[in-house]
Amino acid sequence: MCAMARPRKPLLSRERIVGTAGALVDAEGLAALSTRRLAAELGVSGPSLYNHFRTKDEILDAVADAVSAKIDLSMFAEDDGRDWRTALHDWAVSYRAALADHPHIVPVLAQGPGRRPAGLKVADAVFGAMVQAGWPPRRPPPSAR
Repeated sequence: MCAMARPRKPLLSRERIVGTAGALVDAEGLAALSTRRLAAELGVSGPSLYNHFRTKDEILDAVADAVSAKIDLSMFAEDDGRDWRTALHDWAVSYRAALADHPHIVPVLAQGPGRRPAGLKVADAVFGAMVQAGWPPRRPPPSAR
């Protein structure tokens, strides 16, 4: 039996897997994504994917995180100068645009940021801006009402 030599340049990278998986989900929906189908799209055998991701859910999380990374957070920078209402509006427009560009990944994003780095960065920026703006408003204790 003759074993194939390992290619000099790796056929796969996390970025290539995520990009191909994202394109497949965008084109055909979440149900179209399987490790077998993804491997075929990439021109590799299915087990090759497991050198980069443990499960299909990990791949989906990475695709969701890549979409989250496209959301503009510049309005929350300290030197931006927008008031919090304008910043939240501009963020919401950017968030909607990312979801509109990738509507099939919304069910994964709706599960929350999980441990996705870009998702956590979005949540931190938005919630941080809201807290700095005084949200939630302080209520007097029930005994003082």
